[in-house]
Amino acid sequence: MPAHTPSAIANTYFRSTGVKMFLILTLALLPLGILALVASLQAIRSADLEKEALLRVAVTQSARKLTADLASDRTAITLTVNAIAAGTADSDMCGRLSFFLRSHADSEGNFYIYDRAGRRLCGSRKDEPAGISPAQRFASAKAELLPQAGLLVSREISRDGRVVALAYYPRAYLERVADPATALQNRQLSLRQGAKTLVVTRQPDRQRSRYRSTSLSARVVPSDIFLTMTVQDPPATAARLLSLFLPLVMWFAAAAIGWFVVNRLLIRPLVLLRRSVAAYHPGEVLEPLRRMRTPAQEIVALGQTFRAISEDVATHETEMADALETQRKLTREVHHRVKNNLQIIASLINLHARSAITPEAAEAYASIQRRVDALSVVHRNHYAELEENHGVGVRSLVSELSASLRGGAPAEARRFAIQIDSDNLHISQDVAVPVAFLLTELIELAMLSDPDASMRISIQADAGSRDRARLEIHSTALRASPDMTIRLEERYGRILTGLSRQLRSPLDHDMAAGLYSIAITTLA
Repeated sequence: MPAHTPSAIANTYFRSTGVKMFLILTLALLPLGILALVASLQAIRSADLEKEALLRVAVTQSARKLTADLASDRTAITLTVNAIAAGTADSDMCGRLSFFLRSHADSEGNFYIYDRAGRRLCGSRKDEPAGISPAQRFASAKAELLPQAGLLVSREISRDGRVVALAYYPRAYLERVADPATALQNRQLSLRQGAKTLVVTRQPDRQRSRYRSTSLSARVVPSDIFLTMTVQDPPATAARLLSLFLPLVMWFAAAAIGWFVVNRLLIRPLVLLRRSVAAYHPGEVLEPLRRMRTPAQEIVALGQTFRAISEDVATHETEMADALETQRKLTREVHHRVKNNLQIIASLINLHARSAITPEAAEAYASIQRRVDALSVVHRNHYAELEENHGVGVRSLVSELSASLRGGAPAEARRFAIQIDSDNLHISQDVAVPVAFLLTELIELAMLSDPDASMRISIQADAGSRDRARLEIHSTALRASPDMTIRLEERYGRILTGLSRQLRSPLDHDMAAGLYSIAITTLA
């Protein structure tokens, strides 16, 4: 037995499949790939949340700035229109309002004050922009969007409802006022009032329109106008996509390497080993590793184990074949000797029958000889089917038995006709012996009752069962008669009853038709 040195143990350990898979998967950085993927997804999620929070702060701040600026202008306009409606305004009040509005805008503030008659009472020197018809000057809305003109109109009506002031704010002014303090790139500002939308900043170009965007809105009080800020994500560059999918690429590479290792070292050799074992026939010696190249020592050991088992099986198969051949020879010899012994007994009975003094003694010897001949017929048929192990053939058994009984029948019954109708069935020797004796008793009973009659023997398989058949013996000699009753009571009745019990089936007798019927067990 070789010594297990430390170097040999270490060599075997590092050549094992489990250690190789562990080293390869460790070199593939699979754990780092998983951690990088989780970190990348967490960073993307945190960035999205941070961007959304920053956008919410920016849109709220812009809406508040725009609300405060419009509110201060509305306060000044409200004081002016109330003074004009009450008649307390001086000649320079309109100029002061214009100066106040210009302080908020880069150019002259555009405002116009009208009465109910449509007369302009005060306003800027420029012409009023188109968009508000005279009938709509006293509408109830505090503010209104004019998307086609790119303007926001602020409306203030005096307390008595006789004077209205309209202040127009262009897109440039709105963009400057609503510009958030936070540095958000790729942003877009728009004002929405119902179905009307006024884009404050410039529209993104067509190339950027396909990018994913995030939008949040805030209300510009006290009107029904909402300020919407939209931020577009930066374009997905190749470097960004690579950094995003690098953990997935690492995981896929590790999984592919692991699959290759497992398939090459374990699965493929095991499949070849299974095929070799599946194609194995008893008596062969397995050599599954003859065409297999694998460094997996465990599979090599498994193949060697299969080879050792197949060698043992082949040895046992040879021994069992030799033992079976010896047993077959012994069985053949025993049946041959039994058959010879029965023939010797039959010959001795025949010699004694010739020396019988009375006809009754000769008939007794003949009756005994018929039963010995029946048993001899069973052994001959069983011996003939011994090699194939089919059992005793029913058709050949009944045919040979009928011929033997007719040959040993009394002189007056030598012309007794027997017709046989049998399926190709086989029965065991334990069933064949009582069947042969049963036929012998019934044929002898029929010959004694009516020597000139005939008999029909039928053995048909049962359609409802694979291992059952029906044996029927029909003859006019078996019909009810005084002689038949006496013979059944004296001897034949008890014998037939005993044989039916041995066959484990009731023997049916139709006295009027002369029919005996019994079920027998066959070999499937």
